[in-house]
Amino acid sequence: MVYLKRKMKTDFVIREAQKCDAPELRELYRNTVLTVNKRDYSQAEVEDWASCGDDLAKWEAMIENHYFVVAVNWQFRITGFSSVTPQGYLHSMFIHKDYQSRGIATVLLGEIERYAMEHHITRLTSEVSLTARGFFEKQGYVVEKEQKRRANQLLLTNFWMTKDLFIKK
Repeated sequence: MVYLKRKMKTDFVIREAQKCDAPELRELYRNTVLTVNKRDYSQAEVEDWASCGDDLAKWEAMIENHYFVVAVNWQFRITGFSSVTPQGYLHSMFIHKDYQSRGIATVLLGEIERYAMEHHITRLTSEVSLTARGFFEKQGYVVEKEQKRRANQLLLTNFWMTKDLFIKK
């Protein structure tokens, strides 16, 4: 049974991830990196990056230790996900390769930011890919630095980005 956290005015709902979602999240992550991110990274880079998500236990640990939300369509298929740590590190934001540019990332990020403010997190940080940089900049995130980060074997270019959240008192 799927618990629907909040009904949206879209063709999907947002709910908290459950451990049983881990295999579907792993597959969505892998397919998205191999398909969407290949426009900005080499084949070797996306293959190395995609392999970082192979361990199901890591997915289950993230679901348990992060605020981890998923977008689910009317067929109960996960179309995107995002997670943030209690310290405000936006760990993940991936949208299914077949559901790009439908507003899912914007809604997921809005939910993450709502959660952060509710928990008095005043700054979100993230390591953002070349592919996602433009999206995050449009959402008010600022590049602090360009960096090289190790996936499994290879160093990939990404950006340390931040956004200050203003909490109403």
